[in-house]
Amino acid sequence: MPEEEYDFTPASRLMQVDEIVEIAKVFVAGGVDKIRLTGGEPLVRKDAGEIIEKLSGLGVKLTMTTNATRVHLFIDAMKSAGMKQVNVSLDTLNADTFILLTKRDLFEQVRSNIDLLLAEGFEIKVNAVVMRGVNDHEILDFVRWSFLSGVHVRFIEFMPFEGNHWDNARVVTWQQILLMVEGEFGDEIEEIARVPHETVKQYRLKGGKGTFAVISTMSAPFCGDCNRLRLTADGKMKNCLFSRGETDLLGALRRGESIGPLIEANVLAKAAALGGQFGSDLGSVVADDIVNRSMITIGG
Repeated sequence: MPEEEYDFTPASRLMQVDEIVEIAKVFVAGGVDKIRLTGGEPLVRKDAGEIIEKLSGLGVKLTMTTNATRVHLFIDAMKSAGMKQVNVSLDTLNADTFILLTKRDLFEQVRSNIDLLLAEGFEIKVNAVVMRGVNDHEILDFVRWSFLSGVHVRFIEFMPFEGNHWDNARVVTWQQILLMVEGEFGDEIEEIARVPHETVKQYRLKGGKGTFAVISTMSAPFCGDCNRLRLTADGKMKNCLFSRGETDLLGALRRGESIGPLIEANVLAKAAALGGQFGSDLGSVVADDIVNRSMITIGG
């Protein structure tokens, strides 16, 4: 969460349950076969259970990215919807660092809910944003946890967004992460073949229950075959996490207009890489020059 006071979007400007479903139906009709609920935090919505239930009827793979603080309240709805896989955002395995990063004393609740998800048979991917001087010393602890527990850890390179105090000196790259793991585990590391449209470079330790991976957005972008599309809580479509422009699907829907052509135009307008805003030369990235929302308002 931001350190400063935050003005949240009024509920009237957010997609309502039926609007979420109607927009999702158009995407599914256009070929989308996977929907991920994300945030902010999707489970803070009082109607999250209803959203999960209704989206489960669209015949797509339904997944979620959550901070896991409220999973215990929705686990039954998630199971009833046939949800099999959940991403959990967790940047540290240390309770004190967790409070520093999240401003919440909920570390034990998160770990308990991860255990609950594992016990209920969910596949768990843990997303950890790595920041130099903050949690980079925990990389090996995360790898060991994946080896023993069966969670799949995905280290994410620190990316620039409004209000997140990005600095290229704080970025720990894919290559640096891999060198650190190789220094500890050497020949025990096995590379896993990349699946088309995947955003991770994935590895495992021989004999381990889980895997570890790196999302190398900053040092080695994977934009060439990324097929992710984003819909913000207020109904704006983004064709890239870093796109400058957005397409207002919710406004069009409320005016009774067809949103199919708007979706198609948005996809066709996608920049070749990184929203057209910067390249992979970290030294040349100026965070203040990037035109975008903060991550909390983009979602996930």
